[in-house]
Amino acid sequence: MNARYRARKAVNGLMLAVSTLALAFGLFWLVWILGTLLYEGGYALLQATLYYRMTPPPGEDGGLANAIAGSAVLVVMATVIGTPVGILAGTYLAEYGKQSRLASATRFLNDVLLSAPSIVIGLFIYSVYVAQVRHFSGWAGALALALIVVPVVVRTTDDMLRLVPNSLREAAVALGCPTWKMVLRVSYRAARSGIVTGALLAVARISGETAPLLFTALNNQFWSLDLNRPMSNLPTVIFQFAMSPYEDWHRLAWGGAALITLTVLALNIIARLAFRKD
Repeated sequence: MNARYRARKAVNGLMLAVSTLALAFGLFWLVWILGTLLYEGGYALLQATLYYRMTPPPGEDGGLANAIAGSAVLVVMATVIGTPVGILAGTYLAEYGKQSRLASATRFLNDVLLSAPSIVIGLFIYSVYVAQVRHFSGWAGALALALIVVPVVVRTTDDMLRLVPNSLREAAVALGCPTWKMVLRVSYRAARSGIVTGALLAVARISGETAPLLFTALNNQFWSLDLNRPMSNLPTVIFQFAMSPYEDWHRLAWGGAALITLTVLALNIIARLAFRKD
C-alpha cells in the first residue's frame, strides 16, 4: 500500500511539474509578445495625432483616425448582424433541436465554418457580393466579418445553455411558463455571462482580421463612413504600413496593433466585471 501511495505521489508530482512548465512556457511567449507590442507601439499610442489625423503619405506626420473609425464601424456592424443570428441559432440547438438530426448536422457545419480560414470567407463574399456590385464596400467587409462572428456565438451560446440545469427549466414549466418565456427569463439569465463572453470572443476574433477585408472593404486613405464605398480599417492599414520600407509607417503600424490589443483586453475586463456573479 505504501509503495502504491508513493508511486501515485511521484506521478502526481511529475504531472504537476510538467503542467507548471507548460504554463510558464505559454506565459513566457504571451508576455514577450505583449511586451514587444507595447515597447514598439507605446510611443505611438501616447501621441494625440494618432487619434485625430488621417493616414499620411511617406515622410509626413499623421495618424490613424480614418482607420480607427472605419474599423469601429465594421466591427459594430458585423457584431450587430452576426450576434443575434448566432444567439438564435444556438438557442434552437440547445433548447429546441437538442439531439435531433437537424441539430447534429447544424453543429457539424458550424464547427466546419468555425475552423474555416478567414480568407475563404473573404473570397466567398467577394464572389457573391463584391463581384456582383463591381466595387469594394464597407457592407461587404461587415458581411465577411459577420460570417466569422456567427459560428463563434453559435458555439458558445449552445454550450452555455446546455450547462443550465434542467431543474430550472422544469420548475418554470411546472409553474405554467411557456417555453419561449422560460428561455428568456430562465435560460438566458443563467447563461448570460457565458453568452456575453462568447460575443466578446467573436469581437476579439474579427478585430484583427485582415484577409477578408482585403477582398471586401479594401482600404481608403481618406475619411469615409459610407458603407457603400471602400472603407479604411486598422488591420489593412497595419498590413500595408508594416510591409512598407518607411520608419514612420512602421511606428503607426505598431501603434495600431497595440491599440487593437488593448481595446479587446479592455472589453473583456469590462464585461467580466459587469457580469461577474457575486
